[in-house]
Amino acid sequence: MENKPERLLSLDFFRGLTVAAMILVNNPGSWSNIYAPLEHAEWNGCTPTDLVFPFFLFIVGVSIAYALGSKKLDSASHNKTILKALKRGLILFGLGFILAIFPRNFATYDFVETIKTVRIPGVLQRIAVVFFIAAVIFLKSSEKTIFRTIIVILLGYWILMMFVPVPGFGDANLEKETNLGAWLDRTILTEAHLWKSAKTWDPEGILSTLPAIATALFGVLVGVYLKRKDVDAANKIAWLFSVGTLATLAGLLWDLHFPINKALWTSSYVLYTGGLATIILALSYWIIDVNKYNGFTKPFVIYGVNAITVFFVSGLMPRLVNMIKVELPDGKEIGALSWIYQTCFVPYFSPINASLAYAITFIMFFFVILWFMYKKNIIIKV
Repeated sequence: MENKPERLLSLDFFRGLTVAAMILVNNPGSWSNIYAPLEHAEWNGCTPTDLVFPFFLFIVGVSIAYALGSKKLDSASHNKTILKALKRGLILFGLGFILAIFPRNFATYDFVETIKTVRIPGVLQRIAVVFFIAAVIFLKSSEKTIFRTIIVILLGYWILMMFVPVPGFGDANLEKETNLGAWLDRTILTEAHLWKSAKTWDPEGILSTLPAIATALFGVLVGVYLKRKDVDAANKIAWLFSVGTLATLAGLLWDLHFPINKALWTSSYVLYTGGLATIILALSYWIIDVNKYNGFTKPFVIYGVNAITVFFVSGLMPRLVNMIKVELPDGKEIGALSWIYQTCFVPYFSPINASLAYAITFIMFFFVILWFMYKKNIIIKV
């Protein structure tokens, strides 16, 4: 196994599983009917859904260690590699921006007005920024420096959020609208360019991107360790399980003072989710790469090889399809996708199961497309 080209099937599996989970939680039939584990925590706390995004950033970090490992050894190629990383980051940011400005109705679309109120932060935008910064840090830093960087980020963010007074509001706090991160987003981006559901704060804001970088760097260190040739598989698994468990427990302990919170991406949240991601990857590595029980991995690998593509298209497609209007018997018009949900799912399931069945069907629909692309070896790299 160690002599084969450096590629972890377990990492591809974990990536595909995470992206499929992203699509599942982002596309319910009805946002009013969702099982509790498929919803984000109201504020503090962590549901299974709150694990999805940090898991993906963790995987980005592990992938950086594998993809750029040989480039790190060649210092002469660093500038070229950084430019490529910057290009990729800009493309990812651009894709996120396209999703933000894409019209839900061409008939009433006003590009100028949209730009005035478009949301600037977002999931793909955060992935772009985190990927680029983590890639540069990996190329230019030793493992010890990366570890120290994580510590500095987590402690620095804790100090900023817990002890720095918030201009106009007084003492430091972790409330939705009055914490330091929310104030910074409103000051720099203005309310017009924040998350429309809140307007006064953004879950992918500027300040909370700092600890998100630490999440990716956590993955970088795990990737570096998994690549080591001087450590056998048994020791790798033992150490990763140990580190993952300790990080998870540390996150839970820190939660008593600095609550686990996805929207704020608190330092306790970084440790908790990074620990769990390490445990899951170690378990996957043991089952799939070491013991070769990999028959169940193909559907998730198929999802993983075009991860960004399917995430982007799954956000774009519902808007396109819903531009096709269907007239109901009462004369009202609804989007075609909404009509499919109302016609094919609502009459046959309870409201909450209809919503879940629709989301699962959404995943299966894209799986068919991705399976065809996989068979034809079509991989769209961003």
